[in-house]
Amino acid sequence: MAKKRKHSPYSPLYWPTWAGLGVLWLVSQSLPFRPALLIGRLIGKLVYRLSAKRRHIAAVNLSICFPQMSETEREALLREHFHSLGIGIVMIGFAWWANDDKLRSLIDIEGIEHLQQSLDRGKGVILLSAHFTDLEITGRLLSLFQPIAVMYRPHENPVIEWAFSRNRRIRFEAAIPRNDIRQVVRTLRQNLPVWYAPDQSFKGRNSTLAPFFGEPAGTNTATSRLAKISGADVILFSGFRKQDSSCYRLIIHPPLTGFPTRDAVQDATRINGLIEKAIDYAPEQYLWIHRRFKKRKVIPDPY
Repeated sequence: MAKKRKHSPYSPLYWPTWAGLGVLWLVSQSLPFRPALLIGRLIGKLVYRLSAKRRHIAAVNLSICFPQMSETEREALLREHFHSLGIGIVMIGFAWWANDDKLRSLIDIEGIEHLQQSLDRGKGVILLSAHFTDLEITGRLLSLFQPIAVMYRPHENPVIEWAFSRNRRIRFEAAIPRNDIRQVVRTLRQNLPVWYAPDQSFKGRNSTLAPFFGEPAGTNTATSRLAKISGADVILFSGFRKQDSSCYRLIIHPPLTGFPTRDAVQDATRINGLIEKAIDYAPEQYLWIHRRFKKRKVIPDPY
């Protein structure tokens, strides 16, 4: 089978992407935080109306994870989620191009001492996080207190891939492709925190089905393997925009005790529970448009 031809990043096919990045740069340079949030919400409303597929995926996820909610409550949460998606897009520009002074006023941080105490052990730290709409900006804000390395998944769009990899390498100590486990271990052995989000649907040899909001979900078991190989502490890092939109709340929790165990399913279940805890802070800001419950053995796809 012939390989799919790759277009140049400068092909007209990607001119809209370049234009979008230009708009994000302009907003990050010219607007204060609150007006930028208004633009983000408008983008979110537009995406809600135009993307029926993503709206359906998010609605299915919310019905699975919050069955106790009424239809009216879930619909309100769904709309707020898309507002948060739009804000997250705008905040990518802030994360990449806003200066440090502009960002420092947006931080309310708790528990930085937990991170420092774990680093004092000299074995690095696995900063356990999850895919939230404001993932990029919360990582940048944390980096103002402590140099960190980040893991990422390469993007198919070459312009987006270039922008993400370039800006993450500028703002962070290292940007590591998510499958490069050797580089992750080397980085931890250099006593650096590695920011890691294992919450997306995963299948294959290093996966298991573990409950996520009570529903079986394909879950990556790499967190316990990385902790076992490196000896690094695992710390839950929660970052979210506060309800009054005044700033971002960053919470660094105490390191996990009794982790990892010899039971991969037990460890994966515990990690999913911690991610649920992080979601509880701001449910609308979790990335519900991802098909979290896809491709499960003998379980029908709900999408």
